[in-house]
Amino acid sequence: MPDILHTVADSPLHYLPDPFPEPVPIRLFLKRDDLLHPLVSGNKWRKLKYNLIAAREQDFSTLLTFGGAFSNHLYATAAAGQVFGFQAIGIVRGDELAYLPRNATLAFCESAGMRLHFVSRTDYRRKDEPEFVADLLRQFGPCYVLPEGGTNDLARRGTAEILPEITQQLGQAPDYVGCAVGTGGTVAGIAQSATPATQVLGVVVLKGINSFPAVCLNLNEYPEDCLHLLTDYHFGGYAKTTPELLNFIRAFEQRTGVLLEQVYTGKLFYAIYDLARQGYFPDNATVVAVHTGGLQGRNVP
Repeated sequence: MPDILHTVADSPLHYLPDPFPEPVPIRLFLKRDDLLHPLVSGNKWRKLKYNLIAAREQDFSTLLTFGGAFSNHLYATAAAGQVFGFQAIGIVRGDELAYLPRNATLAFCESAGMRLHFVSRTDYRRKDEPEFVADLLRQFGPCYVLPEGGTNDLARRGTAEILPEITQQLGQAPDYVGCAVGTGGTVAGIAQSATPATQVLGVVVLKGINSFPAVCLNLNEYPEDCLHLLTDYHFGGYAKTTPELLNFIRAFEQRTGVLLEQVYTGKLFYAIYDLARQGYFPDNATVVAVHTGGLQGRNVP
């Protein structure tokens, strides 16, 4: 497995002086997981790393996973298959999409060799049912099955490596680490490796968190006062946006040169900015934001 373990090195940590429309009294750093790999980057690489190793150790040649039409996870799995020599099958939500022109995400998946299989939205809701998965394996043959979003125990093992890297690069534990939250695998891994010196902030990009069990992390599993989920920065829900958020992203990019997208990272940085304006952080606190990639889904005119 050396090709999997060593293809991607640690991501850099950058200091961002004065990144926001108005000064705030924090020291903000950016963990650039968007630079981990040209194709398999961000938190998706972290989640896939040990799953790919397990797939190879178990002699699977094909990966099978699930996602919507704009899924970062489908994109990353297709790219990983191409880079590391796996066949890939993507089960896509919405059978009507089979007859429509491919969007950029699905077009890339096919160009990378992923076989797309479109299912109805009703069937897609069965994606976690053993009988449904068994039917897929009868149809496609032996496959290493990855859940939607890529979050499982091996994924959390990968994301748990983020905070130790940050601590080593800073020379000390940061006061706060923030990341966007979809299925919860990245923030769970970060919190898993946190010490009492660091508070972990998860900016939930979904509206109505209780409707998404995968995101409803059991806060009792983590050290007291370690993990905080922030649910007020979804801007209308998953993949929803507002002119306020888009204007903030444009201003941030002009000041820093760092690209964001509107689904995850834009909401993360807006949350940090807003909290800092409200005095949430102590003066001169060291805050690290994890850039989880996903720029292929960027739609900021």
